[in-house]
Amino acid sequence: MHQKPTNSFYRSKRSAVMMLLLAVVLLGGLLFPASHWAHQQTTGLRQRYNSKLSPVIMIPGSSATQNRFDDLVKILNSHGNKKHSLLKVKVYNDHRITYEGKIRPGDNEPIIVVGFENNKDGWENIQKQAYYFHLAFDQLSERYKFNNFKGIGHSNGGLIYATFLEKYFTDDDIVCKKLMTIASPFNFSEKSIAHKTQMLAYLIDHRQKLPADMTVYSLAGTESYESDGLVPEGSVRAGKYIFQKQVAHFTEITVTGEGSQHSDLPQNKQIVQYIQQYILDLDHGFGRPNGPNVADNDSHSN
Repeated sequence: MHQKPTNSFYRSKRSAVMMLLLAVVLLGGLLFPASHWAHQQTTGLRQRYNSKLSPVIMIPGSSATQNRFDDLVKILNSHGNKKHSLLKVKVYNDHRITYEGKIRPGDNEPIIVVGFENNKDGWENIQKQAYYFHLAFDQLSERYKFNNFKGIGHSNGGLIYATFLEKYFTDDDIVCKKLMTIASPFNFSEKSIAHKTQMLAYLIDHRQKLPADMTVYSLAGTESYESDGLVPEGSVRAGKYIFQKQVAHFTEITVTGEGSQHSDLPQNKQIVQYIQQYILDLDHGFGRPNGPNVADNDSHSN
């Protein structure tokens, strides 16, 4: 004789159905955010891949602020039809980041200057500043979605760049096309590589982490035969032990004569021309500087 299902059977069946529905809801709740996140990531990657933005990101030396390159930008914008937007960024010791200025719509080669609340000298501070720049760079790349950039560092700014590129720059979606260091003391106040500082030793030991496809220009100023009035030429030349045979191309250039004193170099007429010639993407009508007060030693890596 056929037995009718009991109430407990129906309750058990309803519970199973409820559990199944709950599982579907929970699964949907997990899949939707994951799908949304994946969509955002794909959109971000597509925007970065298609981006035409190629900023020039500058870092000033110790004791200088994000206003350090104002005169340089005015000089660059006074030549030719292209006007570069100027965005100034400041990173505080508590990791806050502030912005001044903006990137003009349609400007594919803006100039971004990153300064620091801690702008003191010394290897310990340079390591901190490299980390602060890392924070700013990540925020800038997320905000503006560029896939390449060019760098300029004056004095300790070049040391910050070298440390950043070796220690923090690991993004495969962004290319550092070119780096220009201006009077950067890679061996601090030492005139000879025979007396290697802790910083130089670190940068040499970790040079294999530098972007291999990058082009580097190391510019030195010589007010006298040995220095620009502050940084020994031998300390600037020590950069070759970091970059040569590690990056795609490494070029050393010496600028002498009027305006070759350390603090004057970012506005030096010849250096402005080198920036126009070698860093900026568009030709502004400047030829390569020549003359008796420029010594150009081009060392290409194999």
